[in-house]
Amino acid sequence: MSENNKQLLHLVFGGELENLDGMEFRNLDDVDLVGVYPDYKSAEVAWRAKAQSTVDNAHMRYFIVHMHRLLDPEHGS
Repeated sequence: MSENNKQLLHLVFGGELENLDGMEFRNLDDVDLVGVYPDYKSAEVAWRAKAQSTVDNAHMRYFIVHMHRLLDPEHGS
């Protein structure tokens, strides 16, 4: 795999938050682990689909985590 096509893992997950100002989930057992994706673009497509499907619940939030930055913080561009 070339440097330009380097796998940059991203995690998409979400759930219902306790309140709109915080980042604490109401129930960790209900956190939705959507998946791990090889690049940001793929993760964004999944994130957008999940966020759109829960638009009627203001407490639902989905996130993209740049796992590659956590796994290799010195080179996680």
